[in-house]
Amino acid sequence: MIDESLLKLLVCPQSKAPLKQAGNELVCETSGLAYPIVDGIPVLLVDEARKTN
Repeated sequence: MIDESLLKLLVCPQSKAPLKQAGNELVCETSGLAYPIVDGIPVLLVDEARKTN
C-alpha cells in the first residue's frame, strides 16, 4: 500500500493527472493507464503501464 501523503504527490507521467491506487496498481482515469507497484515501489513508466480501456 502506498502512503497517502506520497500518493497525493504522484501524477501520471503521460497526462499529469492524479493517480488512484487499485490493488497493486496506480490508475490514471484520464490517460486510461495502470502503472504496476513492484515490491512497494510504483513503476511510473508509460512503457510498463497497462491500458485499462
